[in-house]
Amino acid sequence: MHTSTTSTVALTPWTLEQLQQATQGDWYQDKQPPEPIKRILTDSRHAEWGDAFLALKGERFDAHDFIAQVAAQGCQLAIVERPVNVDIAQLIVADTRLALGHLAAYRRAQYPDLKVIALTGSSGKTTTKEMLGSILGQIAPTLVTRGNLNNDLGVPMMLLELKPEHQYAVMELGASHQGEIDYTSNLVQPQVAGILNIGTAHLGEFGGREGICKAKSEIYAHIAKNGVSIIPADDDFTQQIRQAVETARQLSFGEGGDVFATDIQINAQSCQFDLHTSQGTQQINLPFAGLHNVHNATAAAAFALAIGVTLDNIVTGLEQAKGAKGRLNFIQHQQHLLIDDTYNANPTSMRAAAEVLSQQTGFKVMVMGDIGELGDASVQEHHDLGRDLVDYSLDLIVAVGEFAQAALQGASHSHHSEKLKAFATQADALPFLTDLIQQHQPESMSFLFKGSRYTHMETLMADLMEKL
Repeated sequence: MHTSTTSTVALTPWTLEQLQQATQGDWYQDKQPPEPIKRILTDSRHAEWGDAFLALKGERFDAHDFIAQVAAQGCQLAIVERPVNVDIAQLIVADTRLALGHLAAYRRAQYPDLKVIALTGSSGKTTTKEMLGSILGQIAPTLVTRGNLNNDLGVPMMLLELKPEHQYAVMELGASHQGEIDYTSNLVQPQVAGILNIGTAHLGEFGGREGICKAKSEIYAHIAKNGVSIIPADDDFTQQIRQAVETARQLSFGEGGDVFATDIQINAQSCQFDLHTSQGTQQINLPFAGLHNVHNATAAAAFALAIGVTLDNIVTGLEQAKGAKGRLNFIQHQQHLLIDDTYNANPTSMRAAAEVLSQQTGFKVMVMGDIGELGDASVQEHHDLGRDLVDYSLDLIVAVGEFAQAALQGASHSHHSEKLKAFATQADALPFLTDLIQQHQPESMSFLFKGSRYTHMETLMADLMEKL
C-alpha cells in the first residue's frame, strides 16, 4: 500500500523566480538567498538549512519575532510583511497569510493531472477522509490531510506537501466562519467535492444550522466544471445543498441516494452491510463500529466512485481502513474495554458514540467532556444531551466540565436521572471512576471517553488506566 504523507521522496524545490511570482513580493535590499529553496514552513522549531520561513501573524503571536532564531538554524529566506534587522534574505509581501495561500495555489497548479477530492461536514470528516485515504492509497500515492490541518492555514500547508509522485489528494475542509471554505476550496481546485452532513458543530459562529449550511455549501463553487458534486441524500438540508451545486454531474449517498447501504448489521466493534452503487452491489465488512460509520463509508464510496475508482478497489480500501487516533479506538486493558473517542465532539457525534458504547459488554460507562463552539446554545445542547443519553442502554454517564451541571439538569427530567453524575473537573471525576471499578470487581467494564479537543479527555482516560 502506498503511504500518504510520510513518503521519503523530496519535495520539489522552489526557484527564487517562482517564489516571487507566487507571492508578488519584493526582495529586501535586493538580497537574494542561494537557490533553490527546499521547502516553505511556518513552524520555526523545524527550520533548517535550505528552508524558507513564512512569518505568520496571529492575535497572540507574531512569527517575525522568530526570524533571528530560524536564521541561526540555517534558514535561507524569510517571507515577511516588514523587514527585520536580521542577516537573512527577506521577501516582503503585503500579507503573509495570503502569501501562504498564493504559494499553495501555485504549487497546486503545478500538478494539473492530480485528482483531488475535497470534503466538509459537521461530523465524520476525519473518518471519511481516512477511509478515502485507504481506498486511494492502495491504487497510487495519495496526499491526505493530516490531523486537523483543515482551516485557512492548514489547507495551504497541506498543499505545499504535494509531490510529483502524488496522483490523488484528499483534502478535509473545515469552517469556523463564512468565506473560509470558499477560500480553501478555491486553493484546492477539486474535481470532486461535497458535504457529508449539516449538524450543530460550530453553532456559535454561524448563528444556526442555516448559516452552517451556507458556509459549507461554498465548497461547490470551485469544483472543476466537468467534475462531480457529492450530496447527502437524507440530510435535513439536502434541498438547500442541491441549490448550491453548480456542476452538471452529481452523486448522492445515504438513504434514497445513488450510493446506499442495506442489510446493515452493527456489531460491537465492526459493521457489515451491502453497498449499492451504479457498478453493482457488494458486501462490506467494515472494521469500524457504529451506524454513523456505515454512513461515512457510503460517503467515502460515493467520493471514490466519482473520481473513477472501481467498486472492487472501494471494497478492499474500506475493509482495510483504520481509524484516526482518538476516533473510536478500542483498547483492551486487563478485563476492561476503554474506547478512546477523545479526538473531538459535537452533539451528533456524542449521541453516535453512546450508541456504539451501548453495543459493548459488561458495565457501560460514558465519560463525557464539554462540547465547545456551541455559542449561546451551549447550555441547551448539554441539557438535551443529558436528557437523551440517560435513555440509552448505558449504566452510567459521567459528565465532566463547565456544562456538566446543564447535562445533569437535562437528565433530571428522565426516569433514569440517577444514571448521570456531574463533576466540575477531571480531578473530581477520577476518584469516582476509580471507586466505581473497585465496586464492580471482578466484573468487566466498558468505558467510552469523549469531549471537544480542548477538554483533553484522553488525559482522564490515561489517568484512570494508571490506576487499574
